[in-house]
Amino acid sequence: MTENQMKTESALIKKVGDIANVMAAAGVGFTDYITQLTYILFLKMDEEKEEMGLESTIPDGYKWKDLITKHGTDLIDKYEEILKELAKEDGLIGTIFTKASNKIDSPVKLAKIIEMVKSENWYMMEGDLKGAIYESILEKNGQDKKSGAGQYFTPRALIKAIVDVTDPKITETVADPACGTAGFLLAAYEHMKNQSKDIAKQKFLKNNAFFGADNTPLVVTLASMNLYLHDIGTHSSPIVCQDSLLDTSDRMFDVILANPPFGTRPQGSGEVSSVRNDFIKTSDNQVNFLQHIMSIVKTGGRVAVVLPDNVLTDGNATAKVRQKLLKEFNLHTILRLPTGIFYANGVKTNVLFFEKGKPTEDIWVYDYRTGVKHTLVQKPLTREHLDDFVECYCSGHIQDRIPTYSAENPNGRWRKFTKDEVYSRDQLKLDFKWIVSEEDDDRTLAEIITQIKEESVNIANAVAELEKLIGEVNE
Repeated sequence: MTENQMKTESALIKKVGDIANVMAAAGVGFTDYITQLTYILFLKMDEEKEEMGLESTIPDGYKWKDLITKHGTDLIDKYEEILKELAKEDGLIGTIFTKASNKIDSPVKLAKIIEMVKSENWYMMEGDLKGAIYESILEKNGQDKKSGAGQYFTPRALIKAIVDVTDPKITETVADPACGTAGFLLAAYEHMKNQSKDIAKQKFLKNNAFFGADNTPLVVTLASMNLYLHDIGTHSSPIVCQDSLLDTSDRMFDVILANPPFGTRPQGSGEVSSVRNDFIKTSDNQVNFLQHIMSIVKTGGRVAVVLPDNVLTDGNATAKVRQKLLKEFNLHTILRLPTGIFYANGVKTNVLFFEKGKPTEDIWVYDYRTGVKHTLVQKPLTREHLDDFVECYCSGHIQDRIPTYSAENPNGRWRKFTKDEVYSRDQLKLDFKWIVSEEDDDRTLAEIITQIKEESVNIANAVAELEKLIGEVNE
């Protein structure tokens, strides 16, 4: 990127951010702002395309020119009419405007966003530039604790390291069945785009290589716009709005990259096991997503998926899924991650790297958790922090791996566990720990007091429950 481009990028990021701050002060949340900005930006880019003699994809009467002539309540009315109409469209437009609705009821605020978008030419702006501007807004949105948008945003430093070692090729298909704002797909595209100048391969890359799914309409809008601004899926978006766990299509992919949602499946979402009778029955979201991923990767295909510790340790259904994973896939690498790197309140997580078609033998584990401290503000995770892991991984030549753990260096972070060590573990638990570290308690006094209060309430409830049971027995 040239110095001029960098200046332009930072100026535009500041402009977009300043308006976000104005909106926030006026009570418009960041998520609502970025969604409306997306709709308006798309209308403006379509207008710029038409001015260049390219075909508009938006029906007459619902274009940028139909919007900017309006003022006051007429502006709001016209904007809402456009959103309602475009949500009915097929293809890219229908995806961008999935269940679109207006969240800015003040004509003055809406006009402010329109003015900002109007002052730039977006369509001819380089994909890297406009994409970087949009990514910066998504990242800021992920940091907004009130919006809860952090759950859709995986740290880009982690994504980049995962993509670097998974090494998707320009002729391969890449999917993320819980794509959030499409961070993994975008990083894969950046990794693949310079591998060949062949026109057919580049065309395949932009139009057929990617697939992403999310069940939240707002997130589908952000993801499809994120790719569109990087010139990916400009006719038909590779993003779909669907519940991946109920997906029974037979599409298979070469590479799967994902950070699926954790926790219990929300009530009313539909019983997974009634639709997916190939799944071992469980209400755990992450375990179901692991099973889904195992079902959609091609034989010989590669997977990198972020999962919480319980997937590696729980018994019952989870243990059966682990057994299937080790039997039918080569789980060759686990990266243990520290807390403090995700925008949403972090549970302890790992990245599992596996290939389909051969059973697991040795498992290599990189412990980037024990004794590692990150915070989102003071010490955020950067790509450089994962350089050692990437080097140890030996992507493309894993037969050359050398452990840094040894009898002389018992705290080395890179260690191989042999087939015998793996399969002799109780219920095939994969929570490998070996580094000795005196962990400092980095909680604040307020956090410790809150935790004590929570635990006190839990104890009191348990005692009350016990007294009730004793009373029932004595009656």
